[in-house]
Amino acid sequence: MTPPTTPIDRQQRGRIGERIAAALLRQAGYTVLEQNVRCGRVELDIIAREGTALVFVEVKARWSDSYGAPEEAITPAKRRNLLSAAGQYLRSRHLEDQEWRVDVLALRLRGTSVLHWELFRDALEGE
Repeated sequence: MTPPTTPIDRQQRGRIGERIAAALLRQAGYTVLEQNVRCGRVELDIIAREGTALVFVEVKARWSDSYGAPEEAITPAKRRNLLSAAGQYLRSRHLEDQEWRVDVLALRLRGTSVLHWELFRDALEGE
């Protein structure tokens, strides 16, 4: 008899996605500095460094296409919130002169297996 499977809740899925994302970023040459940093009411998923740039990485993971592609979850409101949180982070650490950007890492997963991933560098350029 097969034991019943326990559904993975939203928080668990988020942690799985962020753990996978951090590993992928390291493989891509990023140095992960912090994860799950609260800036006001917004959480910055991953703060990393790539070269001289400080990078705020928003992780979007999907286990199905029911709600669209992961990167489509970056709504105008989410963009504003990310930019505001990044600004708060920089000010709180006196890094206003630091080169920075926001990247989006889109993951398609099955359980803990990566089916596909795509990194959108400087995803909020010009905003």
